Amino acid sequence: MTDVVLYDYWRSSASYRLRIAMNLAGISYQSISVDLLKGEHKTEAYLNRNPQGLVPVLEIDGHSMTQSLAILEYLNDTRDMGFISSDPRSAAQERSIAHAIAVDIHPVCNVSVAAYAVQQSGRDETRVEWMQRFIAPGLAAVETMLNTRPQTAFAHGDAPGLIDICIMPQLYNADRWGVDVSAHKNLARIAENCAAHPAFQAAHPDAVKPSE
Repeated sequence: MTDVVLYDYWRSSASYRLRIAMNLAGISYQSISVDLLKGEHKTEAYLNRNPQGLVPVLEIDGHSMTQSLAILEYLNDTRDMGFISSDPRSAAQERSIAHAIAVDIHPVCNVSVAAYAVQQSGRDETRVEWMQRFIAPGLAAVETMLNTRPQTAFAHGDAPGLIDICIMPQLYNADRWGVDVSAHKNLARIAENCAAHPAFQAAHPDAVKPSE
C-alpha cells in the first residue's frame, strides 16, 4: 500500500491537474474520492483536512498539502520534473499562462459558484450560460498568450509542463459546456499531443470516474 494519498473528485479540474502530474512523475498513489455533489467536502472530517473544503488534498512525504498549483511546484522541486523552465523569463511566462487558467478561469467556473448563479437567477439554463461566458474568452486569451511560445509539441516544449497540465482539464470543461475552441490552433496542437500521452490518458475523468 502506497503512503501517498490523493483526495480527489473525478471531475475536479484541480484534481485532474494533480493526477496528470503524479502520472508524469511516476508516483503511485491511493485515490480517495470526495464527492462534491454529495457534500462530502463539507464534512467535519474533511474540513479538518482542508479548511477551505476544496479538492485536492495530497498526502505525500509526511506532509498534507492543498492548492494544486502549489503542489505542482512542490512535485517539480522535489522530483526534478522540469515542469517549469529554469530560465526565469520563460518560467514567469509559463506561470502567467497557467495562472490565466487556474486562477482566472477555473475559480469563477467552480461548481459552487455556478450553483450560486443558478440559485440567484432561478434558471437552470444559467449554469451553461455562465460557464460559456467565462470559459470562451478566457481560453481565447490563453490562445493569444500561447503565440509567444515556440510552436513545439507541448506548450512547455518537447515534453509536458505546467501549462499543458493546466490546459487539458480546462479543455475538458470547455467540451463539457459546449464551448467551441476549434479556431484555437495552439490549443488544438497541444491537446492532440497531450491526449496521446499515457500520463494524460490515465488522468482523464472518464478513466477515473467511480463506478455507479
